[in-house]
Amino acid sequence: MSQQFSSPRFAAQRKIDRLFFAVFPDALTAGRIENLAQRLRAQHGVTRRTLARNRFHISLYHVGDYVGIPQDVVATAGQAAATITMPAFQVGLDSVLSFSGKTADNRPLVLRSSIDLAELRVLQKTLRLAMEKVELRREDERHDKSRFNPHLTLLYGDRHIEQTVDPITWTVREFVLVHSLVGRTRYVHLMRWPLRA
Repeated sequence: MSQQFSSPRFAAQRKIDRLFFAVFPDALTAGRIENLAQRLRAQHGVTRRTLARNRFHISLYHVGDYVGIPQDVVATAGQAAATITMPAFQVGLDSVLSFSGKTADNRPLVLRSSIDLAELRVLQKTLRLAMEKVELRREDERHDKSRFNPHLTLLYGDRHIEQTVDPITWTVREFVLVHSLVGRTRYVHLMRWPLRA
């Protein structure tokens, strides 16, 4: 029985390539976020490590999960994203909260905003509508397309944490199409689109 789970045929069916759109903090801000995550980890006795600073992001739209990257999907998503024009804007995140995880020891600790991030919501909605126009709808039906809960994951742990923090602010100057190698903690930035100042 165990052989069937390690067979090449089974492995080939696993969807280990994820495509999603996101915004990333600049390098200086990512360093500040990493320092915050480390302080929270020490303060609350979290044993799990923080995410690598190059993985800190706010997700905008999940395109889908695949076996290998379908180049036609990448091309279509890129063409649709290229139609989006809006100015650069600031985001400010000033609170942390533990979300419910798949297990009690795997709760995402996220950085959020206590105020509405209006410009980010406009970007997300515009992007969502552009993807739906070219029929690149989210495959994961657990997500309600009408809802958007902007957050940046810091780490996964077994503690419930909820507190305010000193605001971390940066200017969003671009959004990115990301290839996530699921289970391998690696992101590849496939394409990016600038927001005009």
